[in-house]
Amino acid sequence: MLDWLIEPMGYAFMQRAFVSGLVIAVACAIMSCFLIVKGWSLMGDAIAHAVLPGIALAYWAQIPLAIGATLSGLVCASTIGYLSHHSRVKPDTLMGIVFSGMFALGLVLVTHLHSHVHILHILFGNILGITTADFIETIAIASLCALVLLIKRRDLMALCFDPVHTATLGMANGRMQGMLLVILSLTIVSALKAAGIILVIAMLIAPGAIGFLTTKTWDHMLAVAVSSAVLATGLGIVLSYHWDVATAPLIVLIQTGFFLIALSQARR
Repeated sequence: MLDWLIEPMGYAFMQRAFVSGLVIAVACAIMSCFLIVKGWSLMGDAIAHAVLPGIALAYWAQIPLAIGATLSGLVCASTIGYLSHHSRVKPDTLMGIVFSGMFALGLVLVTHLHSHVHILHILFGNILGITTADFIETIAIASLCALVLLIKRRDLMALCFDPVHTATLGMANGRMQGMLLVILSLTIVSALKAAGIILVIAMLIAPGAIGFLTTKTWDHMLAVAVSSAVLATGLGIVLSYHWDVATAPLIVLIQTGFFLIALSQARR
């Protein structure tokens, strides 16, 4: 059994995939807890899709793709926030319209600019083919996001649970909400090259939902979310090596299985 687990780690590309996958899992799981409690699951989905035009334009402008993706995600979040305050349409409807429109724009730009950005890699990721430069960028951004979330977890937790109470205490709700959106965008950017949009969405929703179903305190919710995400990612990478299947979808399937187990236990 030990040899079965260690064998994939004999290759450099598997080592990069394993380490980057675990760091991404931790960052996404921590963010997932805030999104679940705040009711922003669809916001994570929206920003994950909306980064595509930023990636295409960044390639055209010859700047780092992370910059374009981050700016595109912030434009999406800002547009949704502005429209929700200046129209009678409900926020979930606005999210669906904005992110689908930006995703469609991204598809048009990718094909028009003839970029090297392969659409399947954007959707499903290429964690086993991650380069050294992408590996360093992923580790740096994801670690920074996880660290900031952990340091500010008490204030952000209060904002997610009861924004009226935090406003009464004199806390700057708008500033903290903006910071949460920036970190969400950066977390998605850090995982995009390795994991793809599909896995990012799953990792931003499932771990927090599992923690929410199985615990009653905030710190325990964080611990369960991170543990389930790390376990699903580790198993997915090792099993994809032995079974010769796509890594990102397998991780999503394992994470979905964990959620179904948590749901059945919670109902019982």
